[in-house]
Amino acid sequence: MKMGEKSSFSVRRSFLGQTELPEQWYNLQADLPVPLPPPIHPITKKPLRPEELESIFPRSLIAQEISQQRWIDIPDPVREALSLWRPTPLVRARNLEKELKTPARIYFKDESVSPPGSHKPNTAVAQAYYNKLEGIRRLTTETGAGQWGSSLAMACRLFGLECTVYMVRVSYEQKPYRRTMMQLWGARVVASPSPETESGRKILAADPDCPGSLGIAISEAVESAVRDPDCRYSLGSVLNHVMLHQTIIGLEAEKQMQLIGDWPDVIIGCVGGGSNFAGLAFPFLRHKLAGRPIRLVAVEPQACPTLTRGQYRYDFGDTAGQTPLLKMHTLGHSFVPPGIHAGGLRYHGMAPMVSLAVRLGMVEVVALHQRECFEAGQLFAATEGIIPAPETCHAIRAAIQEALRCRETGQEECILFNLSGHGLCDLSSYEKYLAGQLEDYEYPQERIDAALAELPIVE
Repeated sequence: MKMGEKSSFSVRRSFLGQTELPEQWYNLQADLPVPLPPPIHPITKKPLRPEELESIFPRSLIAQEISQQRWIDIPDPVREALSLWRPTPLVRARNLEKELKTPARIYFKDESVSPPGSHKPNTAVAQAYYNKLEGIRRLTTETGAGQWGSSLAMACRLFGLECTVYMVRVSYEQKPYRRTMMQLWGARVVASPSPETESGRKILAADPDCPGSLGIAISEAVESAVRDPDCRYSLGSVLNHVMLHQTIIGLEAEKQMQLIGDWPDVIIGCVGGGSNFAGLAFPFLRHKLAGRPIRLVAVEPQACPTLTRGQYRYDFGDTAGQTPLLKMHTLGHSFVPPGIHAGGLRYHGMAPMVSLAVRLGMVEVVALHQRECFEAGQLFAATEGIIPAPETCHAIRAAIQEALRCRETGQEECILFNLSGHGLCDLSSYEKYLAGQLEDYEYPQERIDAALAELPIVE
């Protein structure tokens, strides 16, 4: 380029300085048009008293779970831990736009830059901090694909806690490097179902080859926590306080969109339990509730169609029925999904706040097959250079569909999706995709009906 000529270079990435790291989380409960149905005690079937959760969670997280306060301060030690990788960049996917020949502007919030490579440590560091503050020595949890387990393992290491992770057996076998990450951060990793717990032994007695599920792994982690007075349970999705911690994603994205002078017409995220979708979408949902036009799209797998084929009912969060009953979209706590490679989306239930938002018509839902999602992931890797996690591929496929719609209609819409994690520990899944060995699953309705028939009755 000669002196005085204007550069054709296009800015792709929007950054915030570390001093711009949000100081508060946003609590959607303050703005919901109707209140969330209360959690129900699993035995009495009466509304749960907060103190009845203290054997599982620290008091500070219970307080956040039920809080109606719109803005909740982020403690300085948590912000310091988050500053290891946050704020994360907002990226314009210009190469993907060009490849699709779309007039749409496509952006993604890149959560893959965290040490474990996903959005999950946003809540892991907060939960580890609050447990440490109350003198807890050890945390137990479950994990599907391993993104949550590795995030909690890292967070426990940062705050000096022990960590035990019950990893869904099919993912334990499919994703050995996620297991290695957890172990490097000091966690003990157990394939679930396991012979270590009563709930695990019952499952194995009925089916020695059970591939496991997040519901089963939750049962084992909760049982392990309840047996040890110095231990508490930590959940990586579904619960209100997890959704709260993840809103740091959308709050940063909101500020970044304003700085570059753009604003999303469509916001997209994959959903398993709901945390990465809520993290990006909830801060923007408050603008939708205030009358600003914006579409919010949640994308789930056809093999585990919680929102599209489940029922909005009270159900247990775990398979053994030890957890409180939550009003949510569910396929039934006994539902065991097939071993698709998007392990983080293999959960029978959905976050109560996400479920209610869908129920109220504030959020749209799309269900996709895994092969079309891997195809989208391959295209994204070829154009934007990032190999996305299989879970994230669902959001990418939906974003591509929206961009192609814009190509057909000529609409110059702005599309924003959450790149919730990278796929560098999922290359065996891509290997099978490239070899043509991945199958699409559409769960038989009769098996969904059988699981739904076991839902508890709550008056």
